[in-house]
Amino acid sequence: MTSMQLHGPALLFCPADRGERYEKALAAADSVIIDLEDAVAPADKAAARAQLVAASLDPARVIVRVNPAGTEDHELDLIAVRQAAYRTLMLAKTEGAAQLDALGAEGFGVLALCETATGIARADEIAAHPAVFAMMWGAEDLAASMGGKGSRHDPTGGQATGRYRDFARYARARVLIEAKAAGKMAVDSVFLNIADAEGLRHEATDASISGFDATACIHPSQAAVIQTAYAASPDEIAWAERVLAEAQHQPGVFQFEGKMVDEPVLRQARKMLGH
Repeated sequence: MTSMQLHGPALLFCPADRGERYEKALAAADSVIIDLEDAVAPADKAAARAQLVAASLDPARVIVRVNPAGTEDHELDLIAVRQAAYRTLMLAKTEGAAQLDALGAEGFGVLALCETATGIARADEIAAHPAVFAMMWGAEDLAASMGGKGSRHDPTGGQATGRYRDFARYARARVLIEAKAAGKMAVDSVFLNIADAEGLRHEATDASISGFDATACIHPSQAAVIQTAYAASPDEIAWAERVLAEAQHQPGVFQFEGKMVDEPVLRQARKMLGH
């Protein structure tokens, strides 16, 4: 099983054919996802692969999104990646464990991107694959795979971005639960409304509270919002320190500041302190 880890909560997509943006993306986020798939037009994919190979980046903080398994572009992507030092891949449109076998055999760590109906339905077998160290879901490709027109309701109540439709909420929860059940990390989908920083903050905060380890983003300005949303607040840190100190003198379950505290609560406190 791969031991690869994410280096923080903000993962920033960068088109592979925009090599001049690689360093800036890496400076803005915890990791950069160099995208050989949807962000690159078919006519530009060869040039994008050449830029990827020519770049000199910290491989520990780079994830390369390759095209779906079974496509000619997937094979060409792998030829390019083999010429570089990058060992972490995001497999677009992951739909089953069999697609992961060859990548695992080469020693790649895979962030499996489940963004089709088939991928969501098989999330359990994908999560269990030893090459997979993390899972992510994709909202708009999922909608398209089912013949849908979009993943969100129209905005209401003064909100700039509408809430997810039920199928998207199910997919989000399914990927999170299957990833965690398999002991893997979970990444929340991108927030497309770049101008709606408050909407992103709310969604990333919910992701952090729910158990996601990271949120992907599409613009450098979104990375700092995500990092802040995932970080424990000063009040949370202070509470975590107090409750863990009290636990040193309290065997088993105890009451603290009006609430019951047991081992799951203590684990949450340890996580806030990075333990």
